[in-house]
Amino acid sequence: MIGLRTSHKSELVDITEDVSSIVRDSGADKGICIISTRHTTSGIIINENESGLVSDILAMLRRLVPEGGGYAHDRIDNNAHAHLQAVLLNSSVTVPIEKGSLLLGTWQRVFFVELDGPRSRKVHVSVVRG
Repeated sequence: MIGLRTSHKSELVDITEDVSSIVRDSGADKGICIISTRHTTSGIIINENESGLVSDILAMLRRLVPEGGGYAHDRIDNNAHAHLQAVLLNSSVTVPIEKGSLLLGTWQRVFFVELDGPRSRKVHVSVVRG
């Protein structure tokens, strides 16, 4: 498990090195790694860690599901936009493991996507040997 403390209302946190460390420590030479969040106002994605793209991803989510859109859930927690943005993302991703390492493309990174921060969060990492 990876523990995080996010620092912004919405942000992408690159967790690739933490996940890679868990895979290495598992001793798995081949298999799959499942990275997941149990939080309903967050997501897990794979993409490039380029600052412009990171900003674009967050801007896209805000544009598609803006805060204060008159959502019914806002009567309870005032964070409906974060839940609805999370619906557009994955709650988990699966990455192959080859030769003891995550099989990611040159520019691919694993991100935790915070949509209702800042908060303490947990990311679950499961390694299945193949």
